[in-house]
Amino acid sequence: MGFAGKTALITGSGTGIGLAIAKKFARHGANVIILGRRKEPLESAAAELRDIARQQGHGDAKVAIFPGVDVADEAGVSSMFDRLAADGTTVDYMINNAGVSGPVTCFANASIRDFESTVNIHLTGTFWGSVQALRVMGRGGKIVTISTFFTEERPLEQRPYRFRSPYTASQGAKNRLAEMMSWELAGTGIASIATNPGPVHSDRIYKTVYPKAAAEFMRVSGYESMSPVEVERYASERLLPLLGEDEETVSGGVASAARAMSHEKGMAEEEASKILTGLLEKIQYIAEKVQKNTSRMIANQEFLSQDQVAESVLNLCGDEMSAILDGKVVPGDRVFYPVKPHVAGALPAPKARPDLSGGKGIIVITADPTDVADVRHIEHMASHIQDDCGGDVVCFVSDAAPAETAERIAKKMHSHVVNLADPEEVSRWLGTAQQKRGKILGAIHYTGSVPAVERLTKVTRKEWDGLVSKFVIRPAVSAQSVLGMFVPGGGEDPRRFKDTDGTIMIVGPRLPSGKKTTGIQRAQAEVFRGALRPFVTTVNQELSDVLGSRIRVFAALPGSVTGAEPDPQRVADMFDTVITPVGDSGGGKAAEGGSSAASLSTVIFCTDEAR
Repeated sequence: MGFAGKTALITGSGTGIGLAIAKKFARHGANVIILGRRKEPLESAAAELRDIARQQGHGDAKVAIFPGVDVADEAGVSSMFDRLAADGTTVDYMINNAGVSGPVTCFANASIRDFESTVNIHLTGTFWGSVQALRVMGRGGKIVTISTFFTEERPLEQRPYRFRSPYTASQGAKNRLAEMMSWELAGTGIASIATNPGPVHSDRIYKTVYPKAAAEFMRVSGYESMSPVEVERYASERLLPLLGEDEETVSGGVASAARAMSHEKGMAEEEASKILTGLLEKIQYIAEKVQKNTSRMIANQEFLSQDQVAESVLNLCGDEMSAILDGKVVPGDRVFYPVKPHVAGALPAPKARPDLSGGKGIIVITADPTDVADVRHIEHMASHIQDDCGGDVVCFVSDAAPAETAERIAKKMHSHVVNLADPEEVSRWLGTAQQKRGKILGAIHYTGSVPAVERLTKVTRKEWDGLVSKFVIRPAVSAQSVLGMFVPGGGEDPRRFKDTDGTIMIVGPRLPSGKKTTGIQRAQAEVFRGALRPFVTTVNQELSDVLGSRIRVFAALPGSVTGAEPDPQRVADMFDTVITPVGDSGGGKAAEGGSSAASLSTVIFCTDEAR
């Protein structure tokens, strides 16, 4: 396939799919660079790769390892490429494979720190590794990014992946990032392709994702006399590590957990052992059921092997294939995954303008404006709520926003400057607003627009981190904090979400407007819009199907591919359509009459598009 003498760098390559890809390159005579956080697996993998190369008659092929390199770590990745550049190494194939399962839990219960860590590995790791690789790549180079079938879009459809909100947000953005890099690298001779291989046989799925998902189902539904917090703690710390172990190890682990539970809850060890054994069996049963259900969505009911994924990656690196597929996301998942049509263009007409008068409460706006145009959109919404709907607005402006935007907002409405990336600070301000101004009826988060840059692939790491915080982390913090206001304690006790009402709108970055908008500008905006779409569908599937709540998180994506100026009234119309104020019975319970928001299967509105 023409790989002899070429150099492939594969992230996350000490084990799993990454190692399988490295083996394929070694068989074809390529020099291979592998990296990861742990030294031992890399050394073992390197020895295996050298043996493969020799057996195939490629004894001169080189294998290099870079242990202790975490793709999320700027210094580690940059230092690795510094060394490659100093050695005169040319990287021909950059394979973005590194990833983690991340937290497998309902978004309302997820640690924002874990959320951010997952995003940093999947999205920022892919971005920074690709950008640094450009320093040692020349014409004919290929960047191949491995994503997931769960986040890819189909016409008017966006797939959710419950319990995996940071994972889906990251992967959705990665697909759009691969497309964007193709636009920005046009003329350099370097191709950028993404591939969504679908379910793959791997320890991460069988030993981590499915068991953790099963444990989360048990946390939500409850088990025996255990509280949700207890189910989560005993499952993660005591029971999940026992799956797949021999009978003696399992019985010993359960006995140890039972002694701890007996001491903690003041019950007999025999009773505790019976409860924990039942919980472990239930988790194993659900995990196997999830696996079977997923396989039934595939025509031949077979997951891909790691070797098959590796073969597809090598094919994408071929000169002819990469020329054809440059800038594309290859939907190789084979999975029929039926979901509701989550994406819409035209808005349904609101039955009536919501009446928010009479001191019913407040609408909270969290704002992260980039420029004055963003401020105009925020002001329009505030005016609509106050003047047209009779409501009261409190605005919290990001401390990362330009000072002049915060000052202008302060002249128009009651506002405070807040660190929107800090969950504790945001929750504290929301609590103060609710205490002093009235119950929070609904919330709107404005991400602001993507700053004008010539090339995203040329921004500094600090600038990129700021963009990820602005468009992924801060919307997540705002949404989770408002959920905490709607359902106090709901994160730890999911039973409290049952039959609750509320509406959260995230107004994402608008598409560029004007007669001379370019494909690059649109692709840059789509990177971050691509994170919001799978994020909101995932959160809503958890709220509706798992937690039994009528709370909904909507995404409004202003702007048009035609470059038409986005109309802020369209977003205001969407607010009128989807707003379902929290009821008056306390604790976020629904008001009489039910929820109009919950009746909508669509949660993503491209407000200025006509489809």
